[in-house]
Amino acid sequence: MAIKPTIYKFKISLSDLNHDHFDALNLTVALHPSETLARMMARVLAFCLHAHQDDEKLLAFTKGLSSVEEPDIWLKGLDDQLHLWLDVGEPSFERIKKATRLAKQTFVYSFNSKSDVWWKHSQAQFEKLNVEVKQFEWEEIQVLTQLVDRTVEMSVTISGESVYIAGSEQQVEVNWKNLQ
Repeated sequence: MAIKPTIYKFKISLSDLNHDHFDALNLTVALHPSETLARMMARVLAFCLHAHQDDEKLLAFTKGLSSVEEPDIWLKGLDDQLHLWLDVGEPSFERIKKATRLAKQTFVYSFNSKSDVWWKHSQAQFEKLNVEVKQFEWEEIQVLTQLVDRTVEMSVTISGESVYIAGSEQQVEVNWKNLQ
């Protein structure tokens, strides 16, 4: 019998100062049995960073780790056309090459302690692709996981290349750098 995912509920007050976008998000996120809290929180941040693009389209979490044919997050139009492909982690060149053919825009959000090594080995190949690659600071993602409970209320403010997250008992700043 397969282990079922753990369900988390996020109530997010979002202020994206980079795009003048303000929203209240109610997200239901499934944590796959083989997924870490750090990866799940990186997915939630990536979702918040692209929430401003959701007009007449549907930004949504996909089956993620349960389906190798789908990204972690996608943005589809009402005509089912794939506008945005978001991968979290350190995907292979072949996977992202396929993503750039399927979607109008492709983003990768790297977050883990091995990101620098992955990027050093992948950079030359990724330069040939129309993809934006960003790297969250690993230590800050680790601190962010301390905010996680089965039901989470938080305020997320995006400004520059930083995300400020305030939970009920703690505040965290997560920075990213643009690799490509």
